[in-house]
Amino acid sequence: MNAPPTPTDPTSPPTHLLQGFSAHLLEADLYWQFPFVLACLGIAWILAHHLRHRLSAIQDRMGLWQALLEQIFPILSVLLLAITKSLMPVIRPSEIPPHLFNLFIPLLLSLTVVRALRHMLQRSFPHASWLDSIGRVFSILVWCWLALFLSGASTEVIHTLETVGFSIGAQQINLWMMVNGVVVIVLTLLASLWAASLIEARLMGSAVNIDTSLRIVLVRMSKALFMLFAVLLSFSLIGLDITALSVFTGALGVGLGIGLQKIASNYVSGFIILLDRSIRMGNIIQIDSATSGAVTQITTRYTVLKNLVGVEFIVPNEALVSNIVQNQTFSDSRMRAQTSVSVAYSSDLEKVLPLLEAIARAHPRVLADPAPCAVIVRFADSGIDLDLGFWISDPQNGMALLRSQINLEIWRQFRAEGIEIPFPQREVRLLESASD
Repeated sequence: MNAPPTPTDPTSPPTHLLQGFSAHLLEADLYWQFPFVLACLGIAWILAHHLRHRLSAIQDRMGLWQALLEQIFPILSVLLLAITKSLMPVIRPSEIPPHLFNLFIPLLLSLTVVRALRHMLQRSFPHASWLDSIGRVFSILVWCWLALFLSGASTEVIHTLETVGFSIGAQQINLWMMVNGVVVIVLTLLASLWAASLIEARLMGSAVNIDTSLRIVLVRMSKALFMLFAVLLSFSLIGLDITALSVFTGALGVGLGIGLQKIASNYVSGFIILLDRSIRMGNIIQIDSATSGAVTQITTRYTVLKNLVGVEFIVPNEALVSNIVQNQTFSDSRMRAQTSVSVAYSSDLEKVLPLLEAIARAHPRVLADPAPCAVIVRFADSGIDLDLGFWISDPQNGMALLRSQINLEIWRQFRAEGIEIPFPQREVRLLESASD
């Protein structure tokens, strides 16, 4: 290993900054750098405040402006410090390296990295309860590495980790490669999830006339593609041969064909449902006599139904594709309902039928078009059976309460009009025999 350059060398890397800073601590030229550093920070703060005020009113669905405004001060500070540092030999020639600039630039870059990681975590996992804890862990790791970098200990740490290794076949692996690989994989996956969240915010908040199911499938596909790209990119960055994955993909294909065919079928069926839009969010569907409800969630593996009493059914997507499904709101949310009633043979049907239609028409949930219609069903033993049919546009609110309210109003109106609702009657005759 080559010996590190001395701190007095103007070309010294910033890993020995603290040693160089302490060596020139009593030099007057070092303190001449303070006004320039403070001026750069002050100008950056004024510009950042002005830009935040100007850009805060911009509508920001994707969160890009918010991310930029959070980073604007450290970014401007780094730019101004870098420009001033390059001009320092012209402004004030000195043999002392610009140690203050070399100190503040890494500090501000670390602040930018910490804020960027926190923003990506918040966008990728907006409802996670562990978000603050993981954010603090990332911040501690970044600041610890900065401390090692500034003190010059990072080179020794890397060298120590590289000396501890092992081999897997022809591949030589050491601790530094493992740490570096974990960091690269985590950062690429986090960046991919952040990019997918931007696409999701753009699609779900778009004013373009795109069906909700199609938006969901586009979001899911974008997340899968971004994560696949992130994994492949991270493997390439850490030096792993991607062709070695052919063995894994072959084994995965065999597993899907033998043991995971049901799961694979559900995933394929989920994409079919989302693409052909046969079932959408909010549809009222019925699979069998015991399984029905409104669609509240569609995932790539299952669909969630919620009935009127709050019971939720998790239905595998394969069952929705391979079986007959009654979709009550597939092309139209309107639905026909009916109730039945009987009247006595002495009733005036020309008066009863319009009265039934008027009762249904007066209910706020009943549609005026198509209009309610009362019909004669049959002449039964005890009375005349009538059906009252009507249409509603909100079947997700249930039928039982609606029928109860209409039946109660029918009973009130019939009692007020003197219309009799018959009940089964039996007449028993006793015949005397001829011998008596």
